[in-house]
Amino acid sequence: MTNLLMLIPVALVLGGLGLAAFLWALKSGQFDDLDGAANRILFDYDAPEQEPPEGEPKDHRRAP
Repeated sequence: MTNLLMLIPVALVLGGLGLAAFLWALKSGQFDDLDGAANRILFDYDAPEQEPPEGEPKDHRRAP
């Protein structure tokens, strides 16, 4: 019986901590973009090749 008196408050505290962590994640935007990560891993969106600035070699290496 004394075990039950100890386990019930412990279970309530752990449940409250879990609920608080979930509400914090919800408020901080952790669940805003669920499809973004799935699309980023499947598709390769590379930016088009840009011209280097004036005076810099085309292969982006420094001239000796």
